[in-house]
Amino acid sequence: MEYILLAAVLMLVVMVSLALPSGKNAKVEQQLARLERKVDLLLGHLGVEEPQIPGMERVYELIRQNKKIAAIKVYRELTGEGLKESKEAVERMS
Repeated sequence: MEYILLAAVLMLVVMVSLALPSGKNAKVEQQLARLERKVDLLLGHLGVEEPQIPGMERVYELIRQNKKIAAIKVYRELTGEGLKESKEAVERMS
């Protein structure tokens, strides 16, 4: 009985310790996303365009063909960004 209680307490401690950092990361990610939106708005207002990455024409071509998954894959290969960021970028382009 004592071992079961000890195991339950240990599992609870592990779960709480895993949950705490993710909350901080989520807040930082939200702040970063908000800052990125602000920078995008400022750049748009000033008329500054993002530099074109060589090969990005292929991404636009895939978007026109309604092949978003392939476009995301090519975008990831060209930019080195993660899946989430690439998906969001392709969504903005379409």
